[in-house]
Amino acid sequence: MSSAAVRREERRISPVFLAVLAVMAVTGWAVWTDFAALPGVAVFLFVTSAWIVSLCLHEYAHARTALHGGDVTVGAKGYLSLNPFAYTHAVLSVILPVLFVIMGGIGLPGGAVFIEQGRIRGRWKHSLISAAGPLANVLFAVVCTAPFWLGALDGVPAAFRYALAFLAFLQVTAALLNLLPVPGLDGYGILEPWLSYGMRRRIEPVAPYGFFVVIALLFVPAVNGAFFDAVDALMRTLGVGGLDRACGSALFRFWEGTPAACPV
Repeated sequence: MSSAAVRREERRISPVFLAVLAVMAVTGWAVWTDFAALPGVAVFLFVTSAWIVSLCLHEYAHARTALHGGDVTVGAKGYLSLNPFAYTHAVLSVILPVLFVIMGGIGLPGGAVFIEQGRIRGRWKHSLISAAGPLANVLFAVVCTAPFWLGALDGVPAAFRYALAFLAFLQVTAALLNLLPVPGLDGYGILEPWLSYGMRRRIEPVAPYGFFVVIALLFVPAVNGAFFDAVDALMRTLGVGGLDRACGSALFRFWEGTPAACPV
């Protein structure tokens, strides 16, 4: 087999990703048309599948940028196929973030693809590789909120509007958390190439625990309040009101019942 054929094979979109995309499309249609007998179930499936799609795009953005930066091994590792189970830490990259959405309604940063750093030349390239994932979440949030900030909500069904608001909220929280300059997160990955060698060596042993430290800090009331105040401010900037997001979260948790303040 020629090297060109191998590269085409490595870049072929995974059937797993296509299946998740199909679920997102079908359940999105069900929410839009009010086809589902239980709109909350349709919103749950739509938001969950769309969240998995965004996680795949986040990791793909890292891998694609690394490919252009010089790491030609990302294709052989399956990172360019958008397969959610091809990543180095499938549990951290997909399963744990989905569980956090279900339990806590927050867009948790996932694990990263494994990049062979020695193949990347130049500090800017290293920083761009780390920034690419959160930027994918930012772009996803912009797309989800476009009907809000464009004033194009006329004719958009209420349940679909709520679902978009909640999905955008997940993207904003994921982007903000990922951009924190904490070892183990993408924000630190952006800064790391610009730190001295000695400082990087001192930080390296604690990097695997940074992710869990951030999660623990979110349980501190003052930190939690400041973080979600920032999220709410960004959501308002994007034209999304708190009621739409709250109703989206309520519909997503269909097992708790839909509040009277959220008509569908």
